[in-house]
Amino acid sequence: MTLWVLDTDSLSLLERGNLKIQERLSKVNADSVAISIITAEEKMKGRLAAINSLSGIERIDRLAIAYRDLQSSIEDLQTLPILPFSELAKDRYRELLQQKIRVGSHDLRIAAIVLSVKGILVTRNRRDFEKVPNLQIDDWS
Repeated sequence: MTLWVLDTDSLSLLERGNLKIQERLSKVNADSVAISIITAEEKMKGRLAAINSLSGIERIDRLAIAYRDLQSSIEDLQTLPILPFSELAKDRYRELLQQKIRVGSHDLRIAAIVLSVKGILVTRNRRDFEKVPNLQIDDWS
């Protein structure tokens, strides 16, 4: 069975109701779709940064929205399996770093996890992820 791993951007598009991603998702076995722990980290960092940037009485309405978005993200993350940064992923990450691939560290960690599970990364970021040797990618957007 093919394991499809959504990157952070693809997950965000799905959360915003992207019809193309929803359509592709409906055509695969739900048990064959996951995200990485790095994607979960990035989602939480973004939500927490939004909350932490809001202070003062004039921003209370936006704070309520930011907390609603945080809760929504937590609930969304509970619906998908989250792949760990396992020992094998750590080894793949080390190998990728030694190859001096010019890709952001979070993207490289996502790639290492996908390689460690022999999955296919669902991303529209071909420019960066195509630099990673042996990484299979597919754009559902």
